[in-house]
Amino acid sequence: MRKLLVVMLFLPVVAFAQAAKSCCDIPATAQFAMLAKNEGFRALHLEPEPFTFVAERGKSITFKTSDGTDGRAFEVKAAKATDKYILMVHEWWGLNDYIQQEAEKLQEELGNVNVLALDLYDGNVATTREDAAKYMSGMKEERGRAIIKGALEYVGPKSKIGTIGWCFGGGWSLQSSLLAGKQGVACVMYYGMPEKDPGKLKTLNAPVLGLFAKKDRGITPEIVQTFETAMKNAKKKITVKMYDAEHAFANPSNPRYDKETTADAHTLAIAFFKKHLLK
Repeated sequence: MRKLLVVMLFLPVVAFAQAAKSCCDIPATAQFAMLAKNEGFRALHLEPEPFTFVAERGKSITFKTSDGTDGRAFEVKAAKATDKYILMVHEWWGLNDYIQQEAEKLQEELGNVNVLALDLYDGNVATTREDAAKYMSGMKEERGRAIIKGALEYVGPKSKIGTIGWCFGGGWSLQSSLLAGKQGVACVMYYGMPEKDPGKLKTLNAPVLGLFAKKDRGITPEIVQTFETAMKNAKKKITVKMYDAEHAFANPSNPRYDKETTADAHTLAIAFFKKHLLK
């Protein structure tokens, strides 16, 4: 019975991985919506451990967007005024306390940078896989782009911009850097769906640090290899680190959180931002 259960769980993931190789014409953001509806992908995400964070320096803000609905974010500002910003995008759970804590930690460690953790779910935060799947699959690409464009207007046209995100947010980190154009100078993406459209990749200004997992059955090593090749063909700078880990290894709310792997990935991310954003 146990063997049958494992097979039944794995089959949907295999089906998705096979389908992913033939869906290059589907936008990367739409592919994440497809993932959310996949039972195998949902099974990769254990429900988050309870956690409450009390912000010390960050605060919730709103800003105008092109579609007429305000965007939301958690902003952590540097002690002194700076034109350097990091746009952070949450996992499929939403802008929860873990992400807010990460925003404060990242700002404190880097110093001369403002961190803007965007809310692409418009206030919705999931604590169950069912809700997370509903929010991720229900998020409209047009709304996500409107929020990011609104954030770019909020930080101003003279700002230098880095981006970072995990899972759902990893894919949107790359999309945010694409939307940032020449202002984008550093993109960090953790196990997110990459962009496959060569035309879009040619417009990317920011170098990319991709942090992925060899055991990831959603964003598979094959998908990562295709992305890396596409980036190199587009003559864009990319560094990829593949860890012997599972999807969502860097999420501290994940009961399978990999502390050592996360520490190594974090060290690379910090060095990357210092080199490309804070130089």
